[in-house]
Amino acid sequence: MSALTRFAQSRLAWLILFASALTLELCALFFQYVMKLDPCVMCIYQRVAVMGILGAGLIGMLGYANRLFRFAGILLWGISASWGLQIALELVEMQTNPSPFSTCSFLPEFPSWMPLHEWLPSVFMPTGMCSDVPWEMFGVTMGQWMVVAFTGYLLALALFILPALSVTKAKKS
Repeated sequence: MSALTRFAQSRLAWLILFASALTLELCALFFQYVMKLDPCVMCIYQRVAVMGILGAGLIGMLGYANRLFRFAGILLWGISASWGLQIALELVEMQTNPSPFSTCSFLPEFPSWMPLHEWLPSVFMPTGMCSDVPWEMFGVTMGQWMVVAFTGYLLALALFILPALSVTKAKKS
């Protein structure tokens, strides 16, 4: 078993995933409540995607030694990071090419069985506009930074999955 495979199956790896997602969530709340930057609906969707990654990290931390738990964590991680990247790319497109015909809604469209914006409006109620660019760092917008973050999560996921696939292929040979 390679060192990368051992690390991918360790509690520490899942703790790092959890901690990075928690840090992003805390940054989002800092931007909203300390810097007074209003999140748009796409920002809220990205917040939910990061919470999915946070949940994946928690599942992995608790069940890192169990193959089924690791699979569930990896699946949630992949779905959340992919969806988050898609949303971040859409937001960047809206911000770089604003159009009156391409706007986001004012309210999130959560499933009726999970109206997060009603359950916890302080976290999930959008108050900003998607076309606004309220913050940049090094000339990179928040949406663009989230593209980097979600891409990083997907690359890290690939590093988790590839050793497991190579072990499976080696056993079949």
